[in-house]
Amino acid sequence: MERIMKYAISHITQYRYKQTASLSHNELFLIPRQTPVQHCMDHTLTLSPTPSAMSQRKDYFGNSVTATTVQVPHTLFEISAKSRVDLIPNPAPVPEETVPWEQVIAAVRRHATPEDLDAFQYVFPSPMIPVSDDLARWVKDLFPPGAPLLAAALGVTERIFTRFTYDPGATTTTTPVATVFDLKRGVCQDFAHIAIACLRSLGLPARYVSGYLHTQPPPGKDRLKGAEASHAWFAVYLPGTGWVDLDPTNNVIPFDQHLTLAWGRDYSDVTPVKGTVLGGGRHQLSVAVDVIRLRNPH
Repeated sequence: MERIMKYAISHITQYRYKQTASLSHNELFLIPRQTPVQHCMDHTLTLSPTPSAMSQRKDYFGNSVTATTVQVPHTLFEISAKSRVDLIPNPAPVPEETVPWEQVIAAVRRHATPEDLDAFQYVFPSPMIPVSDDLARWVKDLFPPGAPLLAAALGVTERIFTRFTYDPGATTTTTPVATVFDLKRGVCQDFAHIAIACLRSLGLPARYVSGYLHTQPPPGKDRLKGAEASHAWFAVYLPGTGWVDLDPTNNVIPFDQHLTLAWGRDYSDVTPVKGTVLGGGRHQLSVAVDVIRLRNPH
């Protein structure tokens, strides 16, 4: 029988405005994805003030997007997203037994399968992630000829984990990859961007994943970083296998604690809340995320 992990997720976002805002348009990436190993069993989205218009669609990457319009004067805008998710832990392939990294580059360039063609789009620079010779050189020693891709990618994850410092005050959501690389400090978004930039600089496909992290540790284990807000990591593509997630913030391969919201080329594709507001002046943003593991019924 498959082991199923059940989670309840609460994600509350508040914008407090110094002045009255009269109009607000937003796109929300707050509905967990349906995947072969993850099922969103229930989802509710509550906005205050109540929007005058609200619709849902799938974006280019298959993520669920909710478009909202608020047309009443307001000084507080609150978005409450609550979900129940079932997750089937899915062991990753044995890293040392995965395909050599050069063969991955060749496969996605040949476009032999629809999956290879889809992965090819994640080889190129994206709005927030450049490619560069410097980044390629920084990890090139981890990719000797014939190195298994997942083993080498884990080397990148470990290098970021050991040489960068988790520091929420060092960067913002718009800090460039080059600045983060120089600082050697940042948060999960930054570390995912650095890893993706390194892999793409070698010609390998890598994508950005946003989601949540259950951080209640088992006895004797440290609490994982990334609990106070949504989390981020990255994924590499293995022809014939699919995408495998890696979390450089915690130096782990996600298994049963990472819950996927959306994926794309970088953070700009899957920002949880993005939009425009008319009026309001300066605003204060607060985000509260809570992920609770539910007991399985007997």
